[in-house]
Amino acid sequence: MLDWLWLIPALPFAGAALLLLAGPRLPRAAVAVVGVVSVGISAVLAGAIAASFLMHPPAGAFEQHLWTWMAVAGFQPEIAFYLDPLSLIMILVVTFVAFWIHLYSAGFMAGDEGYSRFFGYMNLFVASMIVLVLADNLLLLYLGWEGVGLCSYLLIGFWYRDPANGRAGQKAFIVTRAGDVAMAVGLFLLFHGLGTLRIPELLARASAEWPAGSPLAIAAAALLLGGALGKSAQLPLQTWLPDAMAGPTPTSALIHAATMVTAGVYLIARTHTLFELAPPVQLAVALIGAATLLLAGFSGLVQNDIKRVLAYSTMSQIGYMFLALGVGAWSAAIFHLMTHAFFKALLFLAAGIVIEALHHEHDIRRMGGLRRALPVAFWTFLIGGCALAGLPLVTAGAYSKDWIIASTAPHRALWICAIVGVVLTSLYTFRLIVLVFLGPMRTPVSKRPGYAMQIPALVLAVLSILGGFDRGPFRTWMASVFPAQPERPEIASQIAASLAFLIGLGLAIPYARRSAVSLLERFWAAGWGFDWLYDRLFVRPIVWAARIDRADAIDSIYRGAASATRSAWHGLALTQTGKLRWYAAAIAGGSILFLAVVIFL
Repeated sequence: MLDWLWLIPALPFAGAALLLLAGPRLPRAAVAVVGVVSVGISAVLAGAIAASFLMHPPAGAFEQHLWTWMAVAGFQPEIAFYLDPLSLIMILVVTFVAFWIHLYSAGFMAGDEGYSRFFGYMNLFVASMIVLVLADNLLLLYLGWEGVGLCSYLLIGFWYRDPANGRAGQKAFIVTRAGDVAMAVGLFLLFHGLGTLRIPELLARASAEWPAGSPLAIAAAALLLGGALGKSAQLPLQTWLPDAMAGPTPTSALIHAATMVTAGVYLIARTHTLFELAPPVQLAVALIGAATLLLAGFSGLVQNDIKRVLAYSTMSQIGYMFLALGVGAWSAAIFHLMTHAFFKALLFLAAGIVIEALHHEHDIRRMGGLRRALPVAFWTFLIGGCALAGLPLVTAGAYSKDWIIASTAPHRALWICAIVGVVLTSLYTFRLIVLVFLGPMRTPVSKRPGYAMQIPALVLAVLSILGGFDRGPFRTWMASVFPAQPERPEIASQIAASLAFLIGLGLAIPYARRSAVSLLERFWAAGWGFDWLYDRLFVRPIVWAARIDRADAIDSIYRGAASATRSAWHGLALTQTGKLRWYAAAIAGGSILFLAVVIFL
């Protein structure tokens, strides 16, 4: 069964190729079947391979070498896959959540003129993410990494006829490129220092050749961290994520739940040995995660677009994962990644039901009273919101977040940040629920969701509750991948997190009903001014330099060539007199000249 591993990425790739090449000529039903079934079969294969892996575990990990990618001066990276408990969990999460999002998309995008193009991009997105998590070497991982970056650009700017959507796609592509460049430099450094990019060999050589605190280890880990910050939208490369809400809602669900933003978390977890050899960088991971979860939490409090609230919540929850990675709680970070995939996909799908029912209304101030009109959206959104906020003892999000908070207990300042983050999460989540589903109805419902949109939300709602009860087996399962972490008493952290949840819940109703907006809240709503700052630090100077550079010497060469071409054209145009005798004389004279050259030369 394990030999079929290559089919998991191959099927979505094949679906993407078929849809992008022949999709416009296929019936819409066929497009939906290709788009949904290709990912669905990958999910079934992932489940079957997981069962085979559990029943007959290979020694260490299963490796599948398909072919040599290139061979240059001793550098021979392969198209090869590496399956261990970490990558197995990732492909299960990616394929399973992506399948339900694809099924939902069949209903949500049914009337869109770019139906086949959308499913082609989505399939390519899933395939690229699977390659990323299965890659046995960092170069193949980087191929998948750039693949999800390309697909994010295509999907965020999917409705490209609106210039704002195109700008949002460009912003995501450009901001994440800053991190990707750092990561590429890191790969060069790793190959130069260790002579390989194959992940198991690289980590083994790093442990053997680089002492803890080695400058090379610190530089390599810092450069990889740069790449992770871009993809996972952490400070200071977080500005693209709220604007990414310009894409269709299923795109937002896929980006936020199972693909792009989790790539940075996976990269750090996969190369955890490098970060353990670079304590200053690992500390930076924790500090950045704590800062991001607080910054995004305050911004989420004051957003009025339903999807932007969820976008800032994603940024905050990824901050929790970075916090866990930074304190060495590797398994806790991946466990929260898994539970977050369930409840965040659920929240976006439920939000999509609301948006479509209100004729594409996004402003929560124009919603309200939808509890009875859209019962499936209400109950699934409530379950997802409780999981996001961390309703104790019941939801998956509480179990994973409590694990992270307990892991930060030896670091008092980080522990306090994590608890404050729970208050903020509970406050903005229940403010959102109050404004959208309770109170008077402000906008009438114009459309009811079909089964293709309701069933995925219901399935993910179940997982948002039950997905946290397997924490013990999950910890055991990950023990073969990550170094053992001492188990810490969680009761104090659980009590503190529960009180924080209740404080946020208690403040949500009065906060939702207030109408005054302070200057500080406007600052939070603007993302703490990062866009304003980056516009003045980077965008305007580059535009100014481009304008000054328009008349440089290089351009004069091309302008001269263009001018010479125009002059030659004008000269040749003078020969076009319209007089046939001159044309005949020119032909005769040319023929005589040609014959003379041939005879005498």
